[in-house]
Amino acid sequence: MKICVLAGGVGGARFLLGARRLLGLDTESARAGSPHRIDAVVNVGDDAWMHGVRICPDLDTCMYTLGGGIDPERGWGHAGETWNCRDELAAYGVQPDWFGLGDKDLATHLVRTQMLDAGYRLTHVTEALSTRWSPGVRLLPVTDDRCETHVVVTGGTADDGTGAGDAATPGDGPDADAPGPRAIHFQEWWVKHRAQLTPSGFVQVGADAATPTPETLEAIETADLVVVAPSNPVVSVGAILAVPGIRAALRSTPAPVVGLSPVIGGAVLRGMADTCLTAIGVETSATAVARHYGARSGTGLLDGWLVAPGDAPADGSGAVDGVAIREVPLLMTDPDATADMVAAAIDLAGLEVPARTDR
Repeated sequence: MKICVLAGGVGGARFLLGARRLLGLDTESARAGSPHRIDAVVNVGDDAWMHGVRICPDLDTCMYTLGGGIDPERGWGHAGETWNCRDELAAYGVQPDWFGLGDKDLATHLVRTQMLDAGYRLTHVTEALSTRWSPGVRLLPVTDDRCETHVVVTGGTADDGTGAGDAATPGDGPDADAPGPRAIHFQEWWVKHRAQLTPSGFVQVGADAATPTPETLEAIETADLVVVAPSNPVVSVGAILAVPGIRAALRSTPAPVVGLSPVIGGAVLRGMADTCLTAIGVETSATAVARHYGARSGTGLLDGWLVAPGDAPADGSGAVDGVAIREVPLLMTDPDATADMVAAAIDLAGLEVPARTDR
């Protein structure tokens, strides 16, 4: 079986752990003889230039998690990280002082930046970095081009230090203290302001000139199943969908497209998906997110949608606007529980669930 997963950072990485467990791709020896494959099309909307290096948070979170090097408490960054470089930069007064680069993590960014400067595509850079981690999943940036998420807010500072000086600034000039709405890089909104500035919208800077990579289109077009991971529908999956050509690829693939709700019982378990959904006028509920994505039988993307027990439509129809709905446990407590979620997605798509050899 070949599964293509649209994934964000922490949630997407944990979902990929379960997919890998289900298909028996946990070890290199198992992968060597396996007929199965997982392609992960990963969000690059969080990417930024800081301190002269290119940072790709979601790609790295997936790579570290699948490679066994993630910090288990934070869910991002290296385990056993040190912060000497960050502290020295602060001593020099270098900006931005609100974004801390760990020493081990910095090594990844340095290698990436050197390879990008040498002319390598981000896709090939990610493949090269993955050889150090053996993730067992092919990690694919949705695009090699710049397509960064900016958040439309009122207030904040224009000097975000992300190398995104040409960000869209609706109704605003270069004045850092201007009271009107303007767009700041997602990292500034999320890390510096801790998502406390109320967003009124999101802008994908560079989307008009971005194109999906050939590898991404191939992964979607040749998959047996495409799965939309329970990542943030707006700034993770939404940023993937903002790349021109991705929606068309999802609508035309012969594979079923099944998504998993990031909303359980009207709430999100982590992150700020509820704030993002409110900003675009979508209710924080499993069925509302299904309607947001829409049905492929209409003008949307989904054939099926998994929701947590109690979150299916109350009328018992088993569908939302043409999207088949099924209730299953959706808490990713460990890779085995997540593997069961992946199995449910396969089953909802009408495909045969691969037999697990670890049980």
